[in-house]
Amino acid sequence: MRVAEVSGLGGVGDLADAPRPAPAATGVGPVLIVIPCLNEVAVLADVVTRILDDDRLDAPVLVIADGGSTDGTVQIAQGLAAADPRVRLLTNPKRLQSAGINLAARSAGAGAAWMVRVDAHADYPQNYVSSLIDEAHRTGATSVVVSMETRGVAPFQRAAAAAQNSVLGAGGSAHRSRGRKGWVDHGHHALFRLADFLAAGGYDEGFSHNEDAELDLRLARQGGRIWLTDKVRIIYYPRATSVALGRQYFNYGKGRARTVLKHRARLKVRQALPLAVAPAVLLALASPLFWPLAIPALAWLGAVLAFGLLSGLAKGDAAVMASGWPAGIMHLAWSAGFWTELIGRRAPARPGLRAVPAAS
Repeated sequence: MRVAEVSGLGGVGDLADAPRPAPAATGVGPVLIVIPCLNEVAVLADVVTRILDDDRLDAPVLVIADGGSTDGTVQIAQGLAAADPRVRLLTNPKRLQSAGINLAARSAGAGAAWMVRVDAHADYPQNYVSSLIDEAHRTGATSVVVSMETRGVAPFQRAAAAAQNSVLGAGGSAHRSRGRKGWVDHGHHALFRLADFLAAGGYDEGFSHNEDAELDLRLARQGGRIWLTDKVRIIYYPRATSVALGRQYFNYGKGRARTVLKHRARLKVRQALPLAVAPAVLLALASPLFWPLAIPALAWLGAVLAFGLLSGLAKGDAAVMASGWPAGIMHLAWSAGFWTELIGRRAPARPGLRAVPAAS
């Protein structure tokens, strides 16, 4: 069987020019499923199999948007496409997840009422896609987002998972809380009404991180509503080393700063509090000249370590006891990334796609 592959076409172009199908009135309706990936050879086949093991889907199109993998991911994707006509391989020359999803929406979205974003490094429940579409039909939501539970395998990864599942690491974010549901301003991206995604202009390809929250701002401004479902949740696996976790949250901080610069958006309290961490650590570096300068950093570090220890003792879980350390990495890296972007005064990124006002 011939491999189903979509060319990268050199760039995204104008997503707003793509067809805009109306949502289906009954059933789950036609759906485009996009998996943006880079070097996911170990997990890609299992994720594709799990997502397509959904007997309520009507001729779905699943696009694997590969950003230049070198570990055998492309060969796995080619094999999946050859074995299943519902699967297509798309070359994403811009490499970023945002660009891959935009390109998939433009080149493979014709006829689809819905688009579902699937991340390769997560586990998904049975009938994930059809459950999301059911929620969109029931609520009338523009976008359905999901909660995520973080799990780890190695010791540091388990501690990082405990931090990300807690108020200490997530700051009370709704999509990090099990069982929460309701209208939100942001959550872990899952399903979009494709017409609304296109009308908003898709993801801003100038963002390597925080592109999801930035898009949610634009969706809300064109009248879209975002529903956090409690019907399904995903399992996410955090970075396995201190360096990788720090790099990830440094980039998250930079992405949030770009969103603030672009939209003049205000930070929530849970986002603003970590901003003091990097300045406090910088002050501590000067403490040999005047020791009280170390007090803010020591107070912060003592607080996060103590919070993790006490939480772990209460639960009898050694991983939770150690969660203060990865939480501290997350706070410091996010703060450093935010200030690096803000002080650099970089011009707000221009959208990779021209935003088109929603129809009145």
